[in-house]
Amino acid sequence: MNKIFFFVFSLFIFNKASAQSDQHQIQTTIATFFDGMYKRDTVLISSVLHKNCTLNTVNILAEKPAQHKSETMAGFFKSISSIPSNIILEERLLEHKIQVDEALAVDWTPYEFYVNQKLSHKGTNVFTLIKTGESWKIFSIIDTRKK
Repeated sequence: MNKIFFFVFSLFIFNKASAQSDQHQIQTTIATFFDGMYKRDTVLISSVLHKNCTLNTVNILAEKPAQHKSETMAGFFKSISSIPSNIILEERLLEHKIQVDEALAVDWTPYEFYVNQKLSHKGTNVFTLIKTGESWKIFSIIDTRKK
């Protein structure tokens, strides 16, 4: 009986530690994405993106229908690298709500976006990530933007 209890307890501890490790890796992946954005470093950003990553936005303006916009990675990289160095970007992630199912994860992150320390907009990011080998890669990003 003690061996069965120890076995079940060990599985529980291993699964919990693995889930915490995945969550930490996912948060680190997302932090690296934003670090690259702040530094205008497209190589750093690319290091955490899946080669087929997609970017989508839902703009929400008062009393108007929501508008969806898709952006190519090339367009995103061009816009990031063209931001003047005197402009300070900061995306404050207010919370991480991470769900993991083996090699698939979703992180729901409400945020506030600041340009030169002034609130530009807020909304929610939804990152879909996949585990490739031992690392997590961002497979898609969709966000809402509210003024």
